[in-house]
Amino acid sequence: MRVGLDIGGTKTDAVAIGDDGRVVQTLRLPTGFGAEVVLHTAVAAVHQLATATGTPIEGFRSIGIGIPGAVDPATGRVSHAVNLGLADLELGAELRTRLGRPVRVENDVNAAALGAFHLQGLGSGQSMAYLNVGTGLAAGIVLGGELWRGVSGVAGEIGHIPVDPAGPVCPCGQRGCLELYASGSAVAREWPSEDPLPVRALFTAAASGDASATTVRDRLLQGVAEATRLLVLTVDVDDVVIGGGISRIGEPLISGVRAVIARWEAASPFVASLDLGGRLRLLPPDFPAAAVGAAFVGDPEANALEVV
Repeated sequence: MRVGLDIGGTKTDAVAIGDDGRVVQTLRLPTGFGAEVVLHTAVAAVHQLATATGTPIEGFRSIGIGIPGAVDPATGRVSHAVNLGLADLELGAELRTRLGRPVRVENDVNAAALGAFHLQGLGSGQSMAYLNVGTGLAAGIVLGGELWRGVSGVAGEIGHIPVDPAGPVCPCGQRGCLELYASGSAVAREWPSEDPLPVRALFTAAASGDASATTVRDRLLQGVAEATRLLVLTVDVDDVVIGGGISRIGEPLISGVRAVIARWEAASPFVASLDLGGRLRLLPPDFPAAAVGAAFVGDPEANALEVV
């Protein structure tokens, strides 16, 4: 039995995966804030999975964690996870002490990329980019079943590629970063809304003819299409899977992105030859990709995944 946890800013998703690669148990807990509370939640999630599956913690084959922030996969150290109140935490070592088992830690987008790769049923000769469109914009890249992090771990940080040198200043210090146009934070800045689901409200308003909503929606679609093109031109992956909170928009999102790509293809035979639209996929709604990927992070030799 393999265990994976996705520790998010508001919730922690946990899964147990059996020897046959099937997800056999899932659960969700509120995460809380601060190092001690985050650790307590993670330990509680593992204990609850042990109870639910009838497997003692020492019987788990592996335990993996996906978490936002800067992560050193070699040590399990997490820093700059500001939404969790973590400035510098030896998460892997702390959990090993409390659980009595080795725990491997990975950035949550990378973990979700690995989960999405296995969900697609891709094999050792294939590649995939997971494009996380949420509050921010980032990608995780999987080549032949293994995460590609780059020399310093920033591979996939496409949200901070400047696309408009005269654009607004990004929190990263550069101007006109792609994340400023293709993310939930961009929508919140450009189209403020009291709706608890602001991006869905944006798409609804745009569909009803609201001109300002249409402008912001089209800018978002253009940005996601640009991110897809960047990923294909730089890594040339088999598939680009869109996930993150904004992916829950579903068909209006992916069809809108493909419409942008179709306009590029009409103007450029080179872009048409890339088959960008054909490489695009949507992550199934409510699939716990980061938790599933964390289970594979914990045990890189795990079997292929079959979702139930």
